[in-house]
Amino acid sequence: MRFGLFIPQGWRHDLVGIDPAQHWGVMAGLARRADANDQWSSLWVFDHFHTLLEPTEEATHEAWSLMAAFAGITSRIRLGQMCTCMGYRNPAHLAKIATTIDIVSEGRIEMGIGAGWYEHEWEAYGYGFPGAGERLGMLREGVDIMRQMWTTGYGTLAGKHYQVDGAMNFPLPLQGSAVPGSRANGIPLWVAGGGEKVTLKIAAKYADYTNWFSTAGVEAFTAKDEALKGHCRDLGRDHTEIVRSSNFDIVIGHNQGEIDDRLAGIRNRLERGGVSPAKVDERMHYYATVPGCGTPEQVVERIKAFDKAGLGYLIANFAEAAFDTSGIELFERAVIPELIGGDGPQHGQLWHLMHGR
Repeated sequence: MRFGLFIPQGWRHDLVGIDPAQHWGVMAGLARRADANDQWSSLWVFDHFHTLLEPTEEATHEAWSLMAAFAGITSRIRLGQMCTCMGYRNPAHLAKIATTIDIVSEGRIEMGIGAGWYEHEWEAYGYGFPGAGERLGMLREGVDIMRQMWTTGYGTLAGKHYQVDGAMNFPLPLQGSAVPGSRANGIPLWVAGGGEKVTLKIAAKYADYTNWFSTAGVEAFTAKDEALKGHCRDLGRDHTEIVRSSNFDIVIGHNQGEIDDRLAGIRNRLERGGVSPAKVDERMHYYATVPGCGTPEQVVERIKAFDKAGLGYLIANFAEAAFDTSGIELFERAVIPELIGGDGPQHGQLWHLMHGR
């Protein structure tokens, strides 16, 4: 299993109380810390414009701007977004942005991509809010365009949602060029979302990784994995080429007292950030019941169940990371060593090119 780390960017009210002038210093410090520790394969941010739970005037820093900034201050760790919303950027433009950051980072960018869901920010930013079927159609067409541009340098599609005609992308990303050691099918695609009929069908065709939430439990994870297998079988693709990933909120402590202290800190920041009492209570119930809440022994046991079900990549989020890294340190010391190990290909195989799809 490999591990990624979310860097707090404000979306989850995880920078509350910190002067905005200090936000970059906090984020950069955590990124450099992860870069220096090879237990972490990647760092991640969310792609949102308004805070989670309820829109407040607390910070939410933009994902792709942060990708470029992190590229400039790190040297090893891979850089991802979980996940970029297809509807927020034209896919040809997005392919170009990702390519540039891939080159700036010397081949370290990941593309986490999904259909999007946060209606308030869609409407506020003038995108409207298309129905789920239309958003999934945008996702399907968008990943097709990006894959074309990363592998051939050109994108052409007369789609329902996007029309591009010879959109050029040169140079190719380092992960999709003739550079020794590069991946011939371009920047790794993480298709996020667990919709079994459509999203996982898109993932089966295009993804190097899938990503769905751990909170529904191992049985739900297994059901989605079986759906993915079915779509891969229909396409003639080996299901094991796709690494299954999941996001885990981690609230860890040596004992219940430490765990309760972390939970109290989360509650305090949500309340200070202006989240309504009902939403705070709802969120605190969530944090107290996620698989990543517990002692190291409890957290290891729960993650091992997901590992047995096929989880190959865990992306950890520590709500208190901007203020206190002791939870990260405990996870590094007592959890990761119990779980780390080989999990198949570093990225998806060259199936897309070999099969011409």
